Amino acid sequence: MNALGRHLLVELQDCNREILNDLDFLREAMISAAVNSGAVVLGESFHRFSPQGVSGVVIIAESHLSIHTWPEFGYAAVDIFTCGTTVKPEKASETLIEKLEAKNHYTREIQRGIPVTV
Repeated sequence: MNALGRHLLVELQDCNREILNDLDFLREAMISAAVNSGAVVLGESFHRFSPQGVSGVVIIAESHLSIHTWPEFGYAAVDIFTCGTTVKPEKASETLIEKLEAKNHYTREIQRGIPVTV
């Protein structure tokens, strides 16, 4: 495969439940994660659900970071998709693991791109 990007799927479990419902905190955490990875932030959009939960996306020049939270389960699903070679998506993941106080986490990486034919 001719990899054009890296896509991290991050499972954050046993997080601080209050943080998972705090839109302003999550917005700042996600922007901080993007900046810490070396990405260029272009914009963001976040929404708090009733009675709980937040979804949000940070658009970066190199692609995006997104989060969806389930405070009632202490769980957050994060996608970090980066193109090129300058951004370090694992740095974004590390930032979010720390900021959301995840006691358990799992990261799976998918190479995104064009299949090489023989």
